[in-house]
Amino acid sequence: MTDVSAEPQTTTPPLAQAPEAADDEAQAVQIVSVGSEDDQYAFTFHEDTLNEVLSKVPPGWKVSVISVVGAFRTGKSFLLSWFLRYLKLHGSTAPGGSQVGGGASGDGRVADSTEEEAWYSQFNSLGQHDGFGWRGGAERNTTGIWIWNEPHYLRRANPETGEMEDVAVMLVDTQGMFDNETTMALTASIFGLSTLLSSYQIYNVDKRIQEDNLQQLALFSEYGRTALQSDEKSRRKDDADAKMKPFQRIEFLVRDWQNFDEEEDLEVMETEMNEYLEAVIAERDALDLKETRDQISSCFEKVSCFMFTHPGMKVTKKTYTGDVAAIDPLFLRLLDRYCERVFNRGTNLVPKAIRGRELTAAELGGYIKEYAKMFESGARFPEAATMLEATANANNSNATNLTIHEYKGKMDRIAGPNVTSFLKPEELEEMHQRAVQECLEQFEDIATFGPERGIVMARENTLRNIRDDFELYKKLNESRNPLAGLEIYIIPGTIAMISIVMRWITDSTCSSWSSTCRAGSEFFSHIYAMVFFFMLIVAATKAKQMKEVLRRVMTAIEVLVGGGSESSKDKKE
Repeated sequence: MTDVSAEPQTTTPPLAQAPEAADDEAQAVQIVSVGSEDDQYAFTFHEDTLNEVLSKVPPGWKVSVISVVGAFRTGKSFLLSWFLRYLKLHGSTAPGGSQVGGGASGDGRVADSTEEEAWYSQFNSLGQHDGFGWRGGAERNTTGIWIWNEPHYLRRANPETGEMEDVAVMLVDTQGMFDNETTMALTASIFGLSTLLSSYQIYNVDKRIQEDNLQQLALFSEYGRTALQSDEKSRRKDDADAKMKPFQRIEFLVRDWQNFDEEEDLEVMETEMNEYLEAVIAERDALDLKETRDQISSCFEKVSCFMFTHPGMKVTKKTYTGDVAAIDPLFLRLLDRYCERVFNRGTNLVPKAIRGRELTAAELGGYIKEYAKMFESGARFPEAATMLEATANANNSNATNLTIHEYKGKMDRIAGPNVTSFLKPEELEEMHQRAVQECLEQFEDIATFGPERGIVMARENTLRNIRDDFELYKKLNESRNPLAGLEIYIIPGTIAMISIVMRWITDSTCSSWSSTCRAGSEFFSHIYAMVFFFMLIVAATKAKQMKEVLRRVMTAIEVLVGGGSESSKDKKE
């Protein structure tokens, strides 16, 4: 067995606490830790750490998650460290700077070592601390689940549209199974969560795929199958949706394979790998063997296999520090082939999807959070109904968030803070109803998973949030009403105009010698003089507000003569 493991060099801490990462430093960070003061098998999810990693992916971009699981000390992290070096040369850590398919050549394929200098030959040493920390020897290193905190970006052709798109690639390392220190329940929890969050799961096995490997995989994936069956019962009307498998891809990575008939032609070697897998998973007569294979087939969209030869005896020594020259050349050629297989052959680089819908980074974070809640303690594996509920809750939450975001985007353009024109209340209500209808159609397209009751509650919550937001938009719109607040100036102005008219009438109809007429005329002149000075004082102290008043007056005139209706019509269009 290849006794090399690329695992962050940490032992189980006395408290389940995620390690602090230096700012902007590319390194593996822990998103699940094992052990606490009260329970050495406690399963603790570090949500903030995961959110910090996912926040580096631009909004709306899809995420492909490559994870490696398997027995401890079988070279999982050693492999992931090579993945990092491949991505460093063929991808990009800056959004938009990725290459087509991750390859350097024009057709998107990484050139074989026979065509040009192989990428792995550019490294003299695979440092133990330059990636997922690893070391030789027999003692375990990794506990919990770790993720590389710097996304890499590769380009792929969207299978539906054919257009090129960037995909963020995340690498995940997991605690080794069957290490004599971890309970079977905790092992199942780690394997289960890793499978749930990954789009490409690599199952590291030693020398051959044995029956116990298949049984363990069938056991750990049983909960996904049961959750799917529960969903089928609650949503019988959607037959196509019910037939979808819960997990995307599982690949057996056989280490230290010794039985290749041909060791020169990589194409022939891959053919041998496929033939071996077909023989392993072929239908058996024995009922228990048949059920194991049926279980795996029903839970994964694709099952595949790849094999590595032994990397060389020097690599397995405890004193090995990463000298690339000490690695067997055939192992390096197969490593080159495998990296190309995982990252470069278009259809393999697929984003994480739930029931056929590819997820963005934000959506993936929501799902992982819900899944992690099921594993609060490593003492038990969650009930299948809990898994179904967690998946449904995450999906409904994403549907709600996306719908509200879409509604706000539409209403911001109609009556948001940056809008300057006023809409009549009935026009605003009409546009609101139209936006709600369009957004609810989007909600219903997304919220298709889980019990109907949960979807109805999520829909009601969405509408409640939309109603609250609409109240704010109505207030914003009312604040732009050209007639609002004008009564403060219209009333004094009206009094002044009446006083002027009354004084004119008094002066025109009364005799100049009449003391009563003179007193009345002076009274009315005092009134409009007082109003005039009042308006003058207001104008002096509130010049900016007066300017706004004049603007509102002009706008009000336009509204009254019909000019505002054209503005509303333009906004509708």
